[in-house]
Amino acid sequence: MRTPHRMDMQDLSHDHSEHPHDPSEQPRPYEQPRSPYDELAALDDGPLEATPLQDFLGEDAEQRDEQEPEWSPPDHRRGGRRRKNRFAGLPLAVKAVVGLVVLASFAALGDRWAVLYAEHKAADTLKDRLDLAAAPEVEIGGFPFLTQLADKRLESVKLTVPDVAADRVSLAKVSATAHDVRLNADGLTSVRGADVPRFDGDVMLSFEDLNRELGASQVTFTGEGRDRVRARGTLPVAGHNLKLRAEARIQRQGERGIATEIGGMRMDIGDLATYRPGKRASEGLHLTPKASADLARETQKAKALLSVPAIVQRMGVPEATVNQALADDGKLAELTGSPRFARQAERLNLIDLALNNPEVLKRLGLDPDLLGELSGLTRPVLADRLALAFELPKPEQGNVKLEDVRVEEDGIRVRLSGSGLSVGG
Repeated sequence: MRTPHRMDMQDLSHDHSEHPHDPSEQPRPYEQPRSPYDELAALDDGPLEATPLQDFLGEDAEQRDEQEPEWSPPDHRRGGRRRKNRFAGLPLAVKAVVGLVVLASFAALGDRWAVLYAEHKAADTLKDRLDLAAAPEVEIGGFPFLTQLADKRLESVKLTVPDVAADRVSLAKVSATAHDVRLNADGLTSVRGADVPRFDGDVMLSFEDLNRELGASQVTFTGEGRDRVRARGTLPVAGHNLKLRAEARIQRQGERGIATEIGGMRMDIGDLATYRPGKRASEGLHLTPKASADLARETQKAKALLSVPAIVQRMGVPEATVNQALADDGKLAELTGSPRFARQAERLNLIDLALNNPEVLKRLGLDPDLLGELSGLTRPVLADRLALAFELPKPEQGNVKLEDVRVEEDGIRVRLSGSGLSVGG
């Protein structure tokens, strides 16, 4: 707190000397000096009165109250006022483009729905009219579909049938694509038929299906080259499982058929004999090279074979030499151990001797019943068991023909084409 200021009398006298006395002024009585606290008290306007808060804060507070908005809770919802304002601020051209994109999306979805409905309807119709076990797969190409339907003309229709009966086997898959299909329809739900000016496709005859459907003999088919199929497996004959080998040459037959030429057929009876159906000298039932060589070491089998005059005659062995061999084991070993005798024994066809000399064949280890069955297992019979031939049905209208036949890793693929076909009314 500041110390009160005291005025000195000398200061008053000094101040009086600096200013000359004015005769017009009347002398004032003496006044006691005022305290600084009295000066502060003079500034007081009196006791405070109860005034409104707005009067106390002044006009600036009123202006601030008018400018500031009333408080409200914050809005945290997605897509609030700010996003709406942003979208509202987009140019009209951008809004138009967005609208067109939305409309185009709905139009595309509607078009795709119509395609799916039409494909399902066509699949059911083809299943009934073609008498198929399962509905085929139908795929309508081109976009948009509704404009094609209005024009009654489809750009393309792809048809896939998984299994079609063809003689003894089922085709694994038939796939064809029709082009420029003309519809006989009044709308999406009233398609009465269609005309197919042209189509192309292929037929797949899989080895898996062949092995399953012709597998009663446990034979498997595999591709070998561009036009050959190899067959390997076993064939049951008279209670014996004979090892079977054959080759089939695949070729086109006419415009709608596939033919197979079976060759290289042989059945092995263990290591003892090999049967090849046919009437040529190289065909029939013959001892294997191992069995012919074993005759030199197995005296009883050699004597049993040489004791049959018909066999000796066919082998071309002189009668005197045979008699010496049957009487002397040394001569027998000399005869049967020669390379010429082994070759003659291999060329000997035993199939026609089976019925007349069953005991001799038993000594050689051959079952007479088996040889009797083999005599009836001719080349045509075996070829029929291994045949892969089939022929496409001829349509009532139009034309279908095979273009190419090729053996692939998974099966036999046939290219086909057609024209002038009509489906429905």
